[in-house]
Amino acid sequence: MAFLLLSAAVGTVSCHGQNINSPDTKGYPFVRYESNELRYDSTSAAMRYLLNKMRRVATTGQGTVNIVHIGGSHVQAGVFPNQVRVRMMQRWPQAVGGRGMVFPYSAAAKCNNPDDYRVHCKEKVVLTRNVYKEPEYPLGLCGISVTAKDVPTRIQMLLTDKSVDYRVQHIVVLGYSPQGVLPTLGFDGNEMEPSYVDTATHRYVFNLLQPVDSFDIVLPCSEGQTFTLTGVCLGNRRPGFSYHSIGVNGAAVPDYLKCNLTSDLRLLRPDLVIFGIGINDAHEKTFDTVVFKNNYLALCDSIRKVNPKCAFIFVTNNDSYRKTGRRRYAVNTNGPLARDVFYRLAELTGGAVWDQFEIMGGLKSMEKWQKAGLAQKDKVHFTRAGYRLMGDLFFNALYKELYKLKIEN
Repeated sequence: MAFLLLSAAVGTVSCHGQNINSPDTKGYPFVRYESNELRYDSTSAAMRYLLNKMRRVATTGQGTVNIVHIGGSHVQAGVFPNQVRVRMMQRWPQAVGGRGMVFPYSAAAKCNNPDDYRVHCKEKVVLTRNVYKEPEYPLGLCGISVTAKDVPTRIQMLLTDKSVDYRVQHIVVLGYSPQGVLPTLGFDGNEMEPSYVDTATHRYVFNLLQPVDSFDIVLPCSEGQTFTLTGVCLGNRRPGFSYHSIGVNGAAVPDYLKCNLTSDLRLLRPDLVIFGIGINDAHEKTFDTVVFKNNYLALCDSIRKVNPKCAFIFVTNNDSYRKTGRRRYAVNTNGPLARDVFYRLAELTGGAVWDQFEIMGGLKSMEKWQKAGLAQKDKVHFTRAGYRLMGDLFFNALYKELYKLKIEN
């Protein structure tokens, strides 16, 4: 397989007259900046189609590109995907699409929320995640739900990131109620019923006359009634890039296979899926690379059934350690095994690899990231600074790839 290799440097990079001002200018000596590239077969039709479509939107401000970033806790935390999202929107302000799919994680107790939006719910809701062996309620693409039961429930959402104008006019509430509970939307002292309801796809569509940055999802349940909320899609009907980030703490690839993905995928119709799943699959000593590959292929197949032209970028697992005792950790030697599977997946699907494992510095590099304040003590997760650095590096690799190409008709 012929992989196309592109290297990213530290600092300012010039790409066909375009300047990219990279924040990752500190130059950590253990980071392999020369490996910061997208690797894929140069004949891949899916990657060629994606990059040309993205380039057109970036240069003309016309058309739409839907990007879905899906994973576990690295994605639910929101820092890495939001760093990529903000870098994209600031670089191409003429192509700021909708904020995309979100989930009100912190409506439930002890469930963390990304920082770019705030959620509050005083009523108690039932949390269901795809990591449960047998989820109590059916799940959609988000892999997580909250269920209101017996009492009226109000979930307040506020967009807090002011670096990008993500005020919304088009809101799709995803969910279902066996008793026919109809959600309403509260905003600016007003309350409205859905403009359109599609019970077959579990969508409740709200079209607002003016853009807002805060709103309440009202679930008017009475005794014996439930409403299960499975996601919220935030749009503004503008052309451009929409970057949807979907993550569930602890999720592995089979967990997403438990979910009903088709309906939500048809709503988003992704042009690109960035896969960040795998750290939990490879955490166990019994890690089976064949099962891992086949599960991933099943997930890819479910996406391509909705959009056959969808491109994939596989983010390899980061280097990590297992806890073996009190304050004792052992390096997870499954890291290189998982890395090899991601390259095989890219070959089989015509996708690309962003080799996070190699960029970090390879096996045992997590200790260096931790000592530099870029990774947490568990030697699995990054700090905010570490996630932001990863987001910057990923954006740089994608940006350079875009401006390497000529637009194809």
